[in-house]
Order: sequence, then C-alpha cells, then structure tokens
Amino acid sequence: MGIRDLLLDVAATFDTTLRTVRGNPGQEVLKAAGTRLAAALPYGMKAKGHGGKGGAAATPWIQVYEPSRGGSGTDGLYLAYIFAADLQSVALTLQQGVTSLSERLGTCGSKLRTHLEVRGQSLLDELSSDLVAGWTDQPRFQHHGWRARAYEASSVAARCYSIDRLPSEGDLCADLGNMTMILQAALLAEPQIDVVSEPDGPVVEYTTHGHATYEGLEGFRPKTSEDYFARIPGGEQRKKRVHEELVRRFGPYICQRGFTPITAQVHPRDLVLQTAQDEWLVEAKAVKKGNATQAVREAVGQLLEYSYFWYVQKGAPKPHLLGLFSEDIGVYARYLEDHGIAAIWRTSDGWVGSASAVEWGMVGAS
Repeated sequence: MGIRDLLLDVAATFDTTLRTVRGNPGQEVLKAAGTRLAAALPYGMKAKGHGGKGGAAATPWIQVYEPSRGGSGTDGLYLAYIFAADLQSVALTLQQGVTSLSERLGTCGSKLRTHLEVRGQSLLDELSSDLVAGWTDQPRFQHHGWRARAYEASSVAARCYSIDRLPSEGDLCADLGNMTMILQAALLAEPQIDVVSEPDGPVVEYTTHGHATYEGLEGFRPKTSEDYFARIPGGEQRKKRVHEELVRRFGPYICQRGFTPITAQVHPRDLVLQTAQDEWLVEAKAVKKGNATQAVREAVGQLLEYSYFWYVQKGAPKPHLLGLFSEDIGVYARYLEDHGIAAIWRTSDGWVGSASAVEWGMVGAS
C-alpha cells in the first residue's frame, strides 16, 4: 500500500452524495490515509484525510504536513493531494490555509481569492527557480463552491495528475519528496512576506532582509542578523534573527580552521562546508528557551531529508552531517553521534563540539 493505491481507492470509492458516517467506503479510505501513507512519507511528515463534516466534501483531500512546523489546514503552509470534484484528477499542491483568512475576508466575491493569489505569487517569487521548475501547474477542481475556488487560488506550486494515468509509486514518492523541499523553502520565506489589504487591492510588504558579505569568503553570504519587524494587528513587533546570527558568526570561524563555508546557491540548505576532499551538510538551529529537544529533532529531520534528496537521489557522494546549535545541547550530542551526525554549539568562550567535530578539526578537544 502506498500513495498510488490510496489515490486510486479514493477516486473509486468516494461519493459526494453520502454523508460522513460509518460505513461510507470513501470516507473510511480517507480516515485511514495517515496509516496507509506512513511508510511512503518523507521523514517527520504525517498525513490526514479530509472528506467533509456532516455532508461529503465536494473536493476530498489528503493533507501532508510536518507537525512541528504548523500548517493546520486552517492557516499556515502545508501540502495536500486535492481531488477535483469529478474525481478524474488530483493535484499535489503547496497550499496556504484558507479558513482563517476566509473569516476575515469573507467567502463572497473575489477578495479572498485575490489575496491568496497575490500572496502565493509572492511566495513563489522568493523560491529558487531550479527548486520549483516543473511545479507550475494550475489546479482546477471543477466546482463552483467558494472553498474549491479558494484551494485553486491558494496553490503556490503544484503538479496535477490524471487518475487514469497516475505515475508509478516510485515517481509519486519522488514528487512528494521534491514538494517537501519546496515546502521547507516556503516556510523559511513566509515570515518575510505580509499581504496588506488596501482599498485598491492587496499590497505585498516585505520585512527587512538582505545578505552580509565577508572579504575572502566569496560563497559565504549569510542573511543579515539584524532584527526585523513583523506586522501584527495593532502595530509591529521586533523579532530576533538568532538563526542568521549563528551562521554569520560560524562562517569566519570555520574558515580559519581550513574549511570553506558556502551559503550562496545552496538554499534550502543552511550551510555547506567544503575541503579539497570532503563536503559537510550543516543545519543550524537556535535553541529556543533552552529546548534542545525540539532543536535537535528539527536538525535531524532536515539533515536526513536534505542528504537524501540533494545528494543520494542525485547520485552525488553522501556528505558528512553536522548540526550547528546556538547553545549546549547536553546529552543530545552523544545521541547525534550515534546517528552519524556531529554537533557544534556556541559557548561564552567560543565553539565546542562532539567527538566527530573534534576529529575533523572543526573544534579543539575540550
């Protein structure tokens, strides 16, 4: 059982005339989506089927999301397989949550759809053209209801499949893996974009961001660590770029130890280190409020995911893996080592690391 079998079963059994009650075959298939897709999902991702409440949904869908990164379906960003109302096609799409926005902008007229289209295009413009190449299909869900039309407008990137010509299971898994990378990149870009409603239509505003440059480090262009302002109801709020500060400080340091740090053209990866012989894939994480557990979980998931899709799947040699943290991660340093991942973290005296980081010469022995 995998993605292909599940999509075919939904198309064959879902009935929009039946209520969402026990014994409805199509609804039962959707309820089992999380279990049936567990083995096919990228690391850390979950799935949930949606067939409507009370009455059946006009366009049934399966949400694919990373629990730790939000994307509830009511707001935030998430992935979804959304079926057209005639069940003859399905789209794998990066979606913006529409429910919360609909409560503010309404469901009548074009205000909601226009807002979603403007924001979606702005997000797409922030993503690497190489990353989204081949993901520019425009879904059409064959229904006049406001929700189906909002799903069409909220799509940031998508690939549409005809049910009678579904790709192989391997190709569907590869597509989902690629779309997961697009989701990760969009999640990084999302805080920089704010769509403001104006009398003449929505206007896109961007929070301050840019790149710092360092003499002698041509490929090292970390984003600025300056504070930025986020627009919130009733005013603006200053937020810290701890993540960017971590990368900015680490680059010149690691260069002095004989490694070349690269941030240019490696997005969505945080940082790549190179020597003449080897390459290291680095994931930087700010430890928030002393919660090393969350930071380590996120680092492990992204390192394994990027290693597979950016190296293994492309036939490139596997890189060494390194987690870079804003503070001591305690017992998790040994945990990461046992999983083939080194760790380095900042202290008041400089940089400290796990056994592999010491062996590679990235930090001194403690």
